[in-house]
This record gives sequence, structure tokens and C-alpha cells, in this order.
Amino acid sequence: MPNKITIVGAGNVGSTTAQWLAVLELGEIVLVDVPETGGMPAGKALDLVQAGSVIGYTNRIIGTTDYDDTANSDVVVITAGVARKPGMSREDLVGINQRIITDVVTKIVKTSPNTILIVVTNPLDTMTYLAKKVSGFPRERVVGQSGVLDSARMQTFISMELNVSVENVYAFVLGGHGDEMIPLPRYSTVGGIPITELLPADRIAHIVERTRQGGSEIVNLLKTGSAYYAPGASVAHMVEMILKDEKRILPCSAYLQGEYGLHDMCFGVPVKLGRKGVEEIIQIKLNPEEKATLEKSAALIRSTMAHLT
Repeated sequence: MPNKITIVGAGNVGSTTAQWLAVLELGEIVLVDVPETGGMPAGKALDLVQAGSVIGYTNRIIGTTDYDDTANSDVVVITAGVARKPGMSREDLVGINQRIITDVVTKIVKTSPNTILIVVTNPLDTMTYLAKKVSGFPRERVVGQSGVLDSARMQTFISMELNVSVENVYAFVLGGHGDEMIPLPRYSTVGGIPITELLPADRIAHIVERTRQGGSEIVNLLKTGSAYYAPGASVAHMVEMILKDEKRILPCSAYLQGEYGLHDMCFGVPVKLGRKGVEEIIQIKLNPEEKATLEKSAALIRSTMAHLT
């Protein structure tokens, strides 16, 4: 049986994720959205199928508003939700997206009880925690896309700073997605050399801050939207690692049960991704400054989680 991947939410991030997945030819793709969108998911799916005639992929891709079409998915990516708008408090955002995630996950559990959930909806760590609780799935089968994107942004900025191939760069980001993230320069390398040996402290601080503001920078440039090419590619990469059972170590939001001193919350940590989902949580040694930053990040996420009802 071929793999089946469902993407809930056929907006920019969802449809771009579908595009990357189609190119990777990982299996059947289902784009699902709410009935109010009418034929939009089907239209995007048909457009992607026609693009395959040019690019050369042959995936079955369908768009629908019926969750029955998502049945028996191996992986479900959840991008559905609203972005934070001017004047909207974090409590407002949590309240709206809590209703959306609860509805989506409840439907997915009925149609695909053995699936692996990848959450993209913001606030990321809080919504991943909610998906874990609503689904009742073991923690291995619920993961949030956070550090993969943040690390990609940091890798890009390091590459630009040193004028080297991004393929030589490895960046390490822990913590929450957004202001809560924790870029770790001493674990970030170029050709195996820590960037702390290649760049002065002020340039590293600049890269760290630009990484933290990576999403906001794009929002400010676009004016009318947010990033979707890199987020979509990051999600597709996670799906690929799972379905190909790659056992790749990637930074993702995972449910912690004592790791890093944290309990009953989702937090960005290095994990081993394979066919079972989060197959292992990797614990690294942190210095006192890094530990303090981690605790601050965890406190910020808990303050957002407090708005869940």
C-alpha cells in the first residue's frame, strides 16, 4: 500500500507543503479544508496534478472538504488555524486556534486512529500539546514543526555571514517557536567547526537575533502575509524522515516527561524521527546560561498554555 499523507488546511503553508511532498513522491496526498472553502482544495489539488505533467511526479493528489477522504492516513499535517493579527492578544489567538485544533484532531482520530500528527498551527508548542491531549495518542505520534524551520533560517544566516555553502552549515535551535526559541551557537557548525571559532561574538549575536525574528522579518517585508515556502519545505522534510524511517536527528516540538527538567508540556528539543514518529528524545548538556534561557523559554510557553480552556 502506498503512503497516504493528509494536509489539513489548504492555505499557503498547506498547499506549499503539498507541492514539496508531490515533488518528493512520498505517496498519495489529500488536501482537506472546511466546507466554506468550496472547491478551493480540489482546485489546488488539480493544479498540482497538472504541474506533475511538467515536473514528472505522478502522485495521486485530491482536494476535499470531507474527512472521510482522509481515512487511514499514515501522516496528518495540521496547518489549519488563524495567524495573529494586529490588535489580537495571545489569549485571543489561543482561544480561536484551540477550537480549530480540537475540531480537526477529533475528526482525524476517527478516520485515522493510527496516524502520526505533525502540528504547524501557532502558537506551535501550545497547539502541539493540545493535539496530544485531544488525540490521546502516545507522545511518539504527536510532534510539532518548529526547530526544523528555525534551524534552517539560522543555517541560512550563517551561510550568508561566512559566504560558504549552506550545505556545510549545521545550526542547532531549541525551545519554543518564536520569541521563545533558543539558538545554540556552540552546537552550530560549519564543516564541523563551531561558529564560535569562526565569528566574533557580536556577529553571532546578530545571527541569533535575526533567527529569532526570522518570521517577523518576512511578515514585515510581505506586508500582507507570512512565510510559506520554508515552512512548507520544513514540514515536507519531517514527513520524509518519518515515512522513509530515516532516524534523522531534528529539532522538533515534543511532549516531555522529565527531559530537560520539563514535565507535561511540548518543547523544542532534538529528536530522532522515524517510522514510529518521535523515536527518541536526545538530551544534550547545557551550560548555566543556556539552562537559564531554556527555563525562560519554558516559562513563556507555559504562560501561553495557561490560556487553554
